[in-house]
Amino acid sequence: MAALFRGFRSTGLRWNKHAYFVFVSRRSMASKTPVGFIGLGNMGSPMAKNLIKNGYPVIATDVFPESCKELQELGAQVMDSPAEVAEKADRIITMLPSSPNVIEVYTGPNGILKKVKKGTLLVDSSTIDPSVAKEMAVASEKMGAVFMDAPVSGGVGAASMAKLTFMVGGLEEEFQAAEELFACMGANVVYCGQVGSGQAVKLCNNMLLAIGMIGTAETMNLGIRLGLDPKLLAKILNMSSGRCWSSDSYNPIPGVMEGVPSANNYQGGYGTTLMAKDLGLAQNTATNTKSSIPLGSLAHQIYRVMCSRGYANKDFSSVFQFLREEEAQ
Repeated sequence: MAALFRGFRSTGLRWNKHAYFVFVSRRSMASKTPVGFIGLGNMGSPMAKNLIKNGYPVIATDVFPESCKELQELGAQVMDSPAEVAEKADRIITMLPSSPNVIEVYTGPNGILKKVKKGTLLVDSSTIDPSVAKEMAVASEKMGAVFMDAPVSGGVGAASMAKLTFMVGGLEEEFQAAEELFACMGANVVYCGQVGSGQAVKLCNNMLLAIGMIGTAETMNLGIRLGLDPKLLAKILNMSSGRCWSSDSYNPIPGVMEGVPSANNYQGGYGTTLMAKDLGLAQNTATNTKSSIPLGSLAHQIYRVMCSRGYANKDFSSVFQFLREEEAQ
């Protein structure tokens, strides 16, 4: 029922004896209700654009005003702070770099919760510590709002093509209410359980992704050293048991694939700093749960070293370049 009432609230309609017919028309009227979007970086910007493409008026803000210009040209209304966005929208999506950024945007002096309306649905698609997601849920509930964590997988390419995978944690009836928004931005939407469970899945996924990317880079580098053509090696790997996403969809070797960061001097994509952050979160949760992650810990160490060696702003697939640099020393 909560999802049903949220539908009435978002359209400005109230329950009456014709409630069933109002509910049926909710989806067709949804495009008339604004969606707040906070955080317009490499991932947030294409996600917000896809909402606009699907007819949703977007009310946006970002700590860097220049990030809002392109979205504004597409018709988005730009605000100066998260609090101002919260005044105008009762469904808000946040896509931010880290746990401290999320805490500031939600609970800071100009944060969402300073002006949030009762009944507002708050969806955080950042990758953060699961415990922080739970804290934000409690803080939101005190203000009469509903918080969900919905981190994503797929990278910038998937964000641009609306093919992201959303991993969602929160009340199941609220998940149903938010599905129409997720469907505009992603191809896969999975309900994972209570608040924080989406983040837990995302951290596990990104730890495996980091390990797989390092393994792919090492394997390709070894093959090249053995005199193999990298395109041939990648082709064979991708029809063999070594095949993985890092080899067949995001290959780290320049010249092997088009449309990936390695084909553009490792620009765009998912930054090394962000991957190091995610691995740090995985390390913390592993420590708290007394889980053994030897490869995850080593991957964390490698990406931290990369950040100190000038790779911080490059895509995480630049680990191939880093390995080659290590050989030269």
